[in-house]
Amino acid sequence: MNKPLETAYAFIRSKILDGTYGPSQKLTEVQLSEEIGVSRNTVIKALLKLEQENLISIEKNKGATIKAFNLQEVINYLEIREVLEGLAIRSAVSSITEEQLGSMEQILGEMSSLLQNNKFDAYSNLNKIFHNIIYSASHNRQAVEMINMIKTQLNRFHFKTILVPGRNHESFAEHNEIYNALMSRNELAAEKVIKEHVANVRRTIQENYQYLL
Repeated sequence: MNKPLETAYAFIRSKILDGTYGPSQKLTEVQLSEEIGVSRNTVIKALLKLEQENLISIEKNKGATIKAFNLQEVINYLEIREVLEGLAIRSAVSSITEEQLGSMEQILGEMSSLLQNNKFDAYSNLNKIFHNIIYSASHNRQAVEMINMIKTQLNRFHFKTILVPGRNHESFAEHNEIYNALMSRNELAAEKVIKEHVANVRRTIQENYQYLL
């Protein structure tokens, strides 16, 4: 990817993922070109890449629009992710290193401190790193790729779930269970707890969908 295209792609993608560009919002090529400082043709190419990630939809003569998922679509994606997470962690159990487990333990300590200080942005970032360690240890690269695609599409929901009262402490307890299952090298337990974790994310979104929009 050339530099201007990379810049335009990263700029628009970050604005979608952090919620600056909201669901169903129209994206104007000329305006984006001026804002980013690249050619309109470069913006068009960046939008095409984002369409491939299912973050936007492009219609002839209508331009690009941020994808808006209804509740059923979100639930469907999370049901798929639940199965994929189980597959990914099963193959990680035997290959995850002691060093990686040590990193996860350290992250859990930091996550606990961040929760106590209501630093949810930083907690969410460590949450991603925690899961990425599992993905890096997994041999099922295809499952990991699909998980990351789904997480990207639902990013704006994932962060907000931690703001739902009580969910942050549930989340932290679930991460501890995942870590303990990996430490014990127990495939069945690891699969069970990570699927329960995703199921609880799904339940939280389902129960608080309007608040999370």
